[in-house]
Amino acid sequence: MAGKFIVIEGLDGSGKATQTEILRKTLEQRGERVTKLTFPDYDNPSSALVRMYLNGDFGDKPDDVNAYAAAAFYTVDRAASYLQFWRADYEDGCTILADRYATSNIIYQMSKLPENEWSDYIDFQQDFEYNKIKVPKPDLIIYLDVEPDVSQKLMSKRYSGDESKKDLHEKNVDFLLNCRRSALFAAEKLGWVRISCTENGEMRSIEDISRDILNVIEG
Repeated sequence: MAGKFIVIEGLDGSGKATQTEILRKTLEQRGERVTKLTFPDYDNPSSALVRMYLNGDFGDKPDDVNAYAAAAFYTVDRAASYLQFWRADYEDGCTILADRYATSNIIYQMSKLPENEWSDYIDFQQDFEYNKIKVPKPDLIIYLDVEPDVSQKLMSKRYSGDESKKDLHEKNVDFLLNCRRSALFAAEKLGWVRISCTENGEMRSIEDISRDILNVIEG
């Protein structure tokens, strides 16, 4: 029997990695078997096209690779990860906890399209990933919502002010603003649970956000 599959989503700098790790430890302390995933899987050769895209090998702007082609890069990486590393755990009933997943294609790639095409893109993405490629569909998606100006400050702190360390997405503020719009659209359309992570222009505490996440899981 397949286990629970929980995805933590959000823009760059939203604290996904931190919150995913906190949740993993909490669930394991409660006796659950947990397999934690992070996408893209940069340690696997399957992420080669993703790395080339983010490094700017196909163009220095996100729009230089269209929404469908770029999505395919990420889809291949996820499919390889599932087939190689975690299919057995999923089928054996482990709780699967992912820092990003197929949902990131909707956030980042859909934002390249006119808004009147967003619903069609979501339908395409859902069908392609879950029906055609047959990677597992999550049971719960939690979207950590951070205002882009706050996430930019956090990323600058992460890279010690060295803007050259940002990837193709991270350095393009207008693109990230569009990504937040697409994320909020998808959250409403697909029933993602949205957790607001900022207050008065600053990040809420890690503890408060993790408490909200746990309340969602337990609810």
